[in-house]
Amino acid sequence: MSIQGYRDWMTAREYSTGTIEKYIRDLNRFFRETGAPKKPDKQTVAAWRDSLVARGYAASSVNAMLAAVNGYQEFCENPGGKAKPLKCQRRIFCDAGRELDRGEYFRLLETARLTGRKRTLLVLQTLCATGIRVSELVYITVEAVQRRRAAIRCKGKCREILLPGQLCNRLERWCRRQHIRQGPVFVTRTGRPLDRITVWKEMKALCKQAGVAPKKVFPHNLRHLFARTFYGIEKNLSKLADLLGHSSIETTRIYIMESGAEHQRLLERMHLLL
Repeated sequence: MSIQGYRDWMTAREYSTGTIEKYIRDLNRFFRETGAPKKPDKQTVAAWRDSLVARGYAASSVNAMLAAVNGYQEFCENPGGKAKPLKCQRRIFCDAGRELDRGEYFRLLETARLTGRKRTLLVLQTLCATGIRVSELVYITVEAVQRRRAAIRCKGKCREILLPGQLCNRLERWCRRQHIRQGPVFVTRTGRPLDRITVWKEMKALCKQAGVAPKKVFPHNLRHLFARTFYGIEKNLSKLADLLGHSSIETTRIYIMESGAEHQRLLERMHLLL
C-alpha cells in the first residue's frame, strides 16, 4: 500500500483535486507523527485523533484530518482500523472575525480596479455574484456567457446556474479585449484555466491596500457572502442549497449563520434577568 496508490484510488472515485491534496497532506502528517505501519491499527489512529484534540485543534479540524486517515484505511481494505470522528454539536453562529462583509468585499473590488487588476476584479465579482466554488470557475466559459447560464459539474454532481446579465456584459467585453473566443473566460498567459492557488494569491495581494484582514480574504468566503446575501432576500434555504450544489440543507445552514455579535445582541434583547 502506498500514498500514490491512495491518490490514484481517490482520483478514480472522482474526489476533487483540493480534497485529494488535503487528504495526502493529512495522511503524511499522520505517518510522520505516529510512525505507524502501512496498515495502522485502530488504537494508533484513535490516539492520534485524541492528541490533536489535546493540542487544541477544533473538533471540525480534527474530523477533517481523521477523514483522510479513515479513507486510507478503506483504500487498504482495513476498515477495522478506522477511528470514530468526534461528535460535534451544530454551531448556531459563525466567527465574525473570519467572515467577509459587503463593505469589505467592495473595498477589495475598488482596490482591484484602482490598481489595474482587471482580471482579478472580474474573478471576484464572478465568484461572489454566482456563489460558485473557485474550482468551478473553469465552467464560466465564453459559451456559458453567451447562453447566460453555466452547466457546473463538481463532486460527481451537475447543476445549472443562471449568470447575471450585468456580469455577462462585463465578461463579454473582457473576452473581446483578450481575444478569448471559446472555452474558459479566465485563463493564464499560456491559456490554462486559472487555478485555486492563483486566485488565492491575487486576492491576498489586495488585502493591505483595501484595509481588509487577510484571514477574511480567500475565495470560499465570497461563496459565503453570496449565500448570506441571497438568503437575506429570498429566505429559501432549499433553493439556496440547489444553487450552491449542496446535497444536504444542513451544509447550507453553515453558510448563513449569523455572527456571534448578532447572537449576543439577540440574547441581550430577551431581558430574562431580574
